[in-house]
Amino acid sequence: MTDTSPPGPGRDPGSVLVLGEALVDLVPADEDIAVRVAQPGGAPANVAVGLARLGGRPSFVGGLGDDAFGSRIEAWLTGAGVDLSLSARPPLPTALAVADPGDHGNTYRFHLGDTATFALPDRTAEATRFGAVYVGGLAAVVEPAAEVVAATARAAHGGVLAVDPNVREDRTLDPVRSLERLRELCALARVVKASDEDLVRLWPDAEPGASCRRLAGQGRLVVLTRGARGATAYVQDAPAVSVPALAVRVVNTIGAGDAFMAGMLAWLGSETGWRTELSGTEARAMLEYAASTAASVCARAGTEPAAPLGV
Repeated sequence: MTDTSPPGPGRDPGSVLVLGEALVDLVPADEDIAVRVAQPGGAPANVAVGLARLGGRPSFVGGLGDDAFGSRIEAWLTGAGVDLSLSARPPLPTALAVADPGDHGNTYRFHLGDTATFALPDRTAEATRFGAVYVGGLAAVVEPAAEVVAATARAAHGGVLAVDPNVREDRTLDPVRSLERLRELCALARVVKASDEDLVRLWPDAEPGASCRRLAGQGRLVVLTRGARGATAYVQDAPAVSVPALAVRVVNTIGAGDAFMAGMLAWLGSETGWRTELSGTEARAMLEYAASTAASVCARAGTEPAAPLGV
């Protein structure tokens, strides 16, 4: 994994293919934590909406349910400016994620089986025409979507493949196979964004920073996020660059990591044309932009980034 050049001829550098799940998050209502409110979500869908809000041109590949939730998700995505021409609408319901926010982050319980959400259409042949391809979220580990994600990642390997190995634990998921799939995606990636918690689960015998340096040493741009403790970028043969999290009054943390990823991708596409071998100055600018994007989510209700804060 050493090729860090921009996408080659035939690719549309301004476009991003975002592959994965669009589902419904059931989150506590502000006025009564015993009451749940339905809001569109799913890490890849959040990234697609974030990219569109930041001026990018994302195309979302997902399965949208034929129920009221699916219609709401479709309106949410298209309203943000996300292209859905590569998505599908199977005659199945939408998956649900029940969120329980706590002092140490959010925990989820999932209702995933026999849903449209993970009946992803195979758009592998389309991967090579985009400036970058993003994969992550539950679709990377939940069948039958996981096979489509893996095939698309392999097809995108010659370009800029961005991976967010978001480790989820649930009774419906095979913990061993899930971690294997996420490690395989990281091995294919040109860009990896991962939290310290994800890295500890993926490589428990190494400190998160050491895992990042190993991945970066093979030619990747790797970003480690630590929530309120900020983020660090690792580039091959260069000192790590860190920035603090932007101080805001936290209203909500759901979707903050996805907003950070959207900010990273928006910055890379517009500022370097997907060149990932960054200087220290460039790495800092990317992290500051992504951190401000994440802060815009934390400072308000919902999962959509507003204008980045402090940039």
